[in-house]
Amino acid sequence: MSSTSTLAPTYLVETHGCQMNVHDSERIGGLLEAQGYLPVANGAEPDLVVFNTCAVRENADQKLYGALTRYIYTKESRPNFQIAVGGCLAQKDRGEI
Repeated sequence: MSSTSTLAPTYLVETHGCQMNVHDSERIGGLLEAQGYLPVANGAEPDLVVFNTCAVRENADQKLYGALTRYIYTKESRPNFQIAVGGCLAQKDRGEI
């Protein structure tokens, strides 16, 4: 669980891609909230981060890998921290992610 005052787990959805990804990310957030997750407060560390990606948009892969690098240290210090990667870039690069 997060270090915030809430007992509910928190999430962050990062969208790296096209307008369709933005819509899908909103749906992902809604599904997570239906399961009891709350959006993370600004500046706080989430319990779950979801990357929604696109293989078509320029530099989406660089943005994803840069973002994943930011969370390596979080995962090392918080073993229960979860990272999920979805979208067409995740399908294309599934062996590398």
